[in-house]
Amino acid sequence: MLETRGVAAVEELVIVGGIYAAVSAWTVHFAATRPELAISNLIAGIAIAVLGLCMSMAPERAQDLNFVVLLLGAWLIVSPWVVARTPDTGVVLSNVLTGACVCLFALVAGGMLMSKRRT
Repeated sequence: MLETRGVAAVEELVIVGGIYAAVSAWTVHFAATRPELAISNLIAGIAIAVLGLCMSMAPERAQDLNFVVLLLGAWLIVSPWVVARTPDTGVVLSNVLTGACVCLFALVAGGMLMSKRRT
């Protein structure tokens, strides 16, 4: 139990990143100008938060879900150009920073889980 405590802490950061991704369209104020990107962020953010919750509840079984969170974080990074075509600076910064943090948290949690399995 104590071995996976650090992994659960990182997965809780994934939850926070997912919640921010879900509400970022309204906090950065691009929901009215880019509704398609707002919907994309909302869906990806909810999915990241739910996956983070699942991983924090059972971190020893979370290895496969880390890959999905990593892919969703990568989607957050590229989605301003794929969905919005010509994104504003605030949209790009919000999505790229959020996606990078989510990817980083998924990689750290995955690395911690892999090191726990080896010992």
